[in-house]
Amino acid sequence: MGIHSQLCFLASLVLVIHAGPILKHTVEDEATAEHYLKSFYNLRDETNAVQREASPMTEKMKEMQTFFGLKVTGKMDQETMEMMKKPRCGVPDVAAYSTFGGFKWETNKLTYRILNYTPDMSTAEVDESMERALQVWAKVTPLKFTRIYSGTADIMISFGASYHGDAYPFDGPQGTLAHAFAPSPGIGGDAHFDDDEFFTFRSSKGFVLFLVAAHEFGHSLGLSHSNVPGALMFPTYSFTDPDRFSLPSDDIRGIQSLYGPNRDRTPIKPDPEVPTKVPTTIPNACDPDLILDAVTTLRGETMFFKDSFFWRRPPSRSVTQIQIKHFWSNAPDNIDAAYEDPAQDRVFFFKGRQVWAFKGISFEPGYPKPLSSFGLPSSVIKVNAAVHDKTSGKTLFFVDNVYYSYDERAKKMDRGYPKRVESGFPGLTKEVTAAHVSKGRCFKFIFLQV
Repeated sequence: MGIHSQLCFLASLVLVIHAGPILKHTVEDEATAEHYLKSFYNLRDETNAVQREASPMTEKMKEMQTFFGLKVTGKMDQETMEMMKKPRCGVPDVAAYSTFGGFKWETNKLTYRILNYTPDMSTAEVDESMERALQVWAKVTPLKFTRIYSGTADIMISFGASYHGDAYPFDGPQGTLAHAFAPSPGIGGDAHFDDDEFFTFRSSKGFVLFLVAAHEFGHSLGLSHSNVPGALMFPTYSFTDPDRFSLPSDDIRGIQSLYGPNRDRTPIKPDPEVPTKVPTTIPNACDPDLILDAVTTLRGETMFFKDSFFWRRPPSRSVTQIQIKHFWSNAPDNIDAAYEDPAQDRVFFFKGRQVWAFKGISFEPGYPKPLSSFGLPSSVIKVNAAVHDKTSGKTLFFVDNVYYSYDERAKKMDRGYPKRVESGFPGLTKEVTAAHVSKGRCFKFIFLQV
């Protein structure tokens, strides 16, 4: 079965995910949530008290949870509140509200000017951080950046606290780190950094200015926020060693959709003494002979895996292709099988004799574990496919031409297994490479094509 028919078939499946318990929240949490949704999701004040308690807050909460790939509850659950309290960019996540979408500079030659400096770093460190942050985008586009020391530049860079000259005051330490404006006359392109934050050159004890600036300059060039965890344009801050930073593919695709690739960049000649890294081949969704490695769901989305990439199919949105490690940094590439257990709010990846577990995008401690942790015999060196039935709480593991039934609630294998695949599923004679369940009852399979 080709990827088109697989996507078409699987996109029609519905998986109901039961939300976890909603924790008691304080008046402070309510204020935090309301401020967050007003700042980043265009929640508007309602003059009628009954209206305020009705749908606007709930709908905006769901919109935020959908964006971040959280459980869509519309309520202030623990995971949602933790996300809201993370340090982040001050640009809204709602594209229509943030006026991003199609905005770009009409020239590839842009100027920038640093108006003032943070006391946290030396002048030289700030200068280098800004230059390196702009070069992140210059390396993959035709854009050229020139620094000027007087007059008005396309990108005016400044540090300020609280009310600092625009309509978007900063909120003190550990909240909004910075914000920038899309290409346009006047304030367009300018980047402002909150001087109440502690910025650093390389240290994780603070916020690395290079990383924050590179994100903000993405906005200065016309990019809105990405909902891909690991992308530079993801709204929340995440530490990365700046000396090892490389621009993720999601950001490259975004900026090149506005300005095109850098055709003038001279490739670096490889050192003959250093082994050449084989470039990653991007699987083609249009290849009629494409065989998937695995299929799973995650909080209402469907994931299709091949090599080091996966296709992400959210409800009512188009399919996007992402590198596995840009979403789950601790996950292996070329996985053998995957499945989600909504009751645990976990997704499991299998490769070789090991299994990895994630809660959303967070790596679960204690993993990877051996296959034997599921009760599989030591003779099993690989799981070809896995599928979970949330109604029965059973997970089926397909190994060559047999399958096992694992009871998630009892944490042990069911008696009487393994069974031959064709005995449990008449008509199946080929090895199963991926499986998916529809509405917890009827199993539908994608077969390995020989």
